[in-house]
Amino acid sequence: MSKTDTSPDAAAEDLGAAGSQLSTAPKEELPNLPSLGVVGWVRWFWRQLTSMRVALILLFLLSLGAIPGSLVPQNSVDELKVEQFKMAHETLTPIYEKLQLFDVYSSVWFSAIYILLFISLIGCIVPRTWQFVGQLRGRPPGAPKRLTRLPAYTTWRTEEAPEDVREAALELLKGRRFRSHIEGDAVAAEKGYAREAGNLLFHIALIVMLVAFAVGVLFKSEGGKLVVEGDGGFANVLPQYDDFRSGPLFDNNNLERFSFQLDEFEDDYERSGPGTGTARTFKAHVTYSEGVDGPAKKKAIEVNSPLEVGDSTVYLIAHGYAPVVTVKDARGKVVFSGAVPLLPIDANITSTGAIKIPDGYRNKAGEKEQLGFNAFFVPTFAGHGKGDMLSQFPAPDFPVLALSAYHGSLGIDSGLPQNVYQLDTTKMKEFKDKNGDLLKQRMLPGETMKLPGGQGSITYEKELREWASFQIKQQPGNIYALAGAVAAILGLVGSLFIQRRRVWVRAVRGEDGVTVVEMAGLGRSESAKVPEELGDLAAVLHASAPSAPEPEDPTESEAVPAEGAEK
Repeated sequence: MSKTDTSPDAAAEDLGAAGSQLSTAPKEELPNLPSLGVVGWVRWFWRQLTSMRVALILLFLLSLGAIPGSLVPQNSVDELKVEQFKMAHETLTPIYEKLQLFDVYSSVWFSAIYILLFISLIGCIVPRTWQFVGQLRGRPPGAPKRLTRLPAYTTWRTEEAPEDVREAALELLKGRRFRSHIEGDAVAAEKGYAREAGNLLFHIALIVMLVAFAVGVLFKSEGGKLVVEGDGGFANVLPQYDDFRSGPLFDNNNLERFSFQLDEFEDDYERSGPGTGTARTFKAHVTYSEGVDGPAKKKAIEVNSPLEVGDSTVYLIAHGYAPVVTVKDARGKVVFSGAVPLLPIDANITSTGAIKIPDGYRNKAGEKEQLGFNAFFVPTFAGHGKGDMLSQFPAPDFPVLALSAYHGSLGIDSGLPQNVYQLDTTKMKEFKDKNGDLLKQRMLPGETMKLPGGQGSITYEKELREWASFQIKQQPGNIYALAGAVAAILGLVGSLFIQRRRVWVRAVRGEDGVTVVEMAGLGRSESAKVPEELGDLAAVLHASAPSAPEPEDPTESEAVPAEGAEK
């Protein structure tokens, strides 16, 4: 048995149909520019748009377009950060606005790339799918006239009848899961259809992901809510949100009906080693109810373990402290008592905020006024004379609350929105201490700061609550996006690691009456797997149709002895 491996650059006229349709990719045709009319140009443009090459280019452009969406603040995510960016970059802001970089995902250019990619994938996949279905329904093409021109080739002579050899080859190939049949004097077989199926699955999955992404953007809703331990909790209705954003086609009536309250926030921190202050335990224990009057259920929400209710997902995103304070007016009447959440400014939860008393307070003269306190809180104070008032550890080991007091108008009666964690002192006056300076005091739990002239007091109660901030997100299409991603991976694996190949076995009787067996293989691309597989098949078939003895050469008996041999 002899075996050779020739160049895969076989002539098209020799291979004919045998070398065609190993892929469903359409043949590229160069446009005949002088003869193209309007219809011709449209047809040529459509062919270019629906080619895989252009689809990959558009996919690459889409990924590039998403980069500024992650680097530049987006109006759809945080309008406050966008305004801060504009104030800090006055030169770049006009350029970014013209390029729509603050609204990347709804910009004209991003939408154009997205739509073109969608059209390109559909226009490419639909005809290829029908072509592939036609190939599945058909039979492998017959053997070429000259098998010697194929990349993998072997031949030998056998005394077995050609019919028996073909039957043995057919049985062998079918046993190796080749689609095979006898056509003329040869067996034609093909294998690896899953490669093209994987390729089509990958691109169909991309379409599914694009559709899911579009549905998610158009119909999504997203908002944040800060909840204090033991407070009323949260009901998933629009007025309950601290901030809320939604897609252009979202209907507020489609908000998932559920509610929850924060029972306890559990946190524990590393107290030694290089990870000092790192959270070891960080979870919010909540009680939630589905629907209007569903049964109460318990759930511990963690960073990587959100609460899922229908299409809505509740994520834990932040945590802080809420000191409990009591404010009294000049008559000793309690005008406010409750927990005041303060926002962390560092990893050790040094926190800042404001305490605002808009109603109920009367000064010593009996006049209505509004009170305001700038608040600064550290859960673990270093001690007097030991540096700035910054927390030394996230846990409340030595909590201290620092306040400075103002009275007058908070500016909330104008109807303009105001940050609840910042105090606008434009229309307020300072309470003065005995030295004529701004009244301020560091307070331990249980201590009271008295306002000058008997104007009232504020007490830091011996109670410290914790709060948790949640992100409530409702984005339909996530399941379809996940299914599309999984299908894309499976399709990509199939298209990369499965090779579509064809094998032919020709058995004909030679001029001397001995059967000549030829085997050849052809793959979609050059690969060592085709010659190896052909060699394995040839070895098995050779066992059923062994080589015939070589005919004696009459000249061998008259051969000249080799040099050095006996004469």
